[in-house]
Formats: sequence, structure tokens, C-alpha cells
Amino acid sequence: MSMTCSVSGMTIPRDRFPAPPHDLEPEGKGLQKAVLAGGCFWCVEAVFLTLNGVQRVTSGYAGGDAQTANYDAVCTGQTGHAEAVEVEYDPAVISYGELLRVFFSVAHDPTQLNRQGNDRGPQYRSTVFYETPEQRRVAEDYIRQIDQAGIFADPVVTSLEPLRDFYAAEEYHQNFAGKHPRQPYIMAVAEPKLKKVREVYPDRLKTV
Repeated sequence: MSMTCSVSGMTIPRDRFPAPPHDLEPEGKGLQKAVLAGGCFWCVEAVFLTLNGVQRVTSGYAGGDAQTANYDAVCTGQTGHAEAVEVEYDPAVISYGELLRVFFSVAHDPTQLNRQGNDRGPQYRSTVFYETPEQRRVAEDYIRQIDQAGIFADPVVTSLEPLRDFYAAEEYHQNFAGKHPRQPYIMAVAEPKLKKVREVYPDRLKTV
């Protein structure tokens, strides 16, 4: 990650950012997963870890093959991977659509193509990796709704890609922001996102 990466500075009030027009119906009573990419996985992971109903978040790589699913290779931008997070959540507490709402409104800037701030390259692309046609439909309709509502000055460029595999990143990447809160990149990029999620979604946060 670039140490000079800047956040977009966008702050969208919650009452201006719509909920998805429809959502997934929970399947059974078990945990479900969402795989999302929005730039530096340290920062996206940190946001989702704060949410009530999220049981685990794993930083990793999606969109490429197993042979090149490692940090050094992915950083070249030549492997097809995106830095992504796998969010395990309890749909009885928080829904897929609600995760998408936080993803688009707080976790990253979905109008930046193949970059977030000064982090540039396809490995930093904005992507929803869907596992089912239903996940794709919810995300696709939500992006259309956001664009039609004119929430952002620029169109959403988030891609929708089928999830082939998700590869967990190296252990030192996991919960990086939580383990290194004073690291300069975390202070510059992750902390403003955490401040936003606390301000915009206080009722969605874990209480412990």
C-alpha cells in the first residue's frame, strides 16, 4: 500500500444513502459469506470488523489463481487478483444488503476505477464477488439505484465478478489495523473510515 494514499473525503449522510431495493432471503440459520474488494484490504477489513452480526473478516485475494495468490505477486497488478475481504456474517443480525450499504457508503469510494486514493492498479479495484445469481442481482440493482439517485458526482464503477476462489492472505495481514493502530497508513486511511462508520451507523456497531 502506498504510504501517501489519501481517502476520498466523501461523507454521505445515512439518510441520503438508500438501502438496497431488495435483499437476500437468509438460507437456513447458519452464517453466510460476502466477498468484497475496495482497495487496501487492511482498511476494508477494519470497517467490517466493527459491525454487529459480523463474526469474522479475512483479508485475502480474489479474481486470480492459487499460484499467484500471494502479496508480492498481487502487488504487481498482473495476477488478476483484487485485494478483498471475506465477511462471515449472521443474516439474522445483519443482511447482505446492509453489508453492501456500508461497503458503498463508508468502506471505500466506488467511483474510483482501479484505485483508491494513491493506491493504483487493478488489485485495488472495486468489486463485488458474487457466489450466487441472487447476490449478483442484489448488488447489480443496488448499483443502478445508487447511480439513478445521483448519490455520487461520478458513476459507480464497481465490477461484478463471479467468485471462483478466495485465498486468505498471509497471517501478518489479518486484523492489521487492529494490531497496528498507530501505523502511519492505518492512521491516514483506515482511521477516517472507522470514524465514518461510527458516526453514520452507530446502531450497527458491536457493543463489546
